[in-house]
Amino acid sequence: MIWIVVLVIAPLAAVLFAGAFGLLDQLGRGGLFMDDRPARPQPVANSPAAIAERKDDIRQLVQARSDRRRARGESPLDVDAEVERLMELDPSAAPEEDQQDAALRAEVRQLVIARNERRAGRGQPPLDVEAEVDRQLRDLA
Repeated sequence: MIWIVVLVIAPLAAVLFAGAFGLLDQLGRGGLFMDDRPARPQPVANSPAAIAERKDDIRQLVQARSDRRRARGESPLDVDAEVERLMELDPSAAPEEDQQDAALRAEVRQLVIARNERRAGRGQPPLDVEAEVDRQLRDLA
């Protein structure tokens, strides 16, 4: 009779007790556990906050590379100069507006070319494509 209590009822009571206080939910969660809570919001692309965060990330990577070089007995990197060089090379650091402007300009150009084809079909003179693209982009702004 005591063996039944020890082998069946005690473990069952322990599990129910742990479940009642949320201890089972914490089981297996160590220091590297990724929580289900939503992550902090990311800054808007190419905003000053996003650029500062990217620069900070690059600085950490360059500092780690410099530390590894120093540990191997090599000369350390000039971290600030390397970060600036990498920020200049970073294509994602280019203003997103420039990329959007180029895509918008290409789309407007296609529309103007299509309009010219319709005008030619009606016997009207064609429009100057570049001038019309510039005019439409000014009107959109």
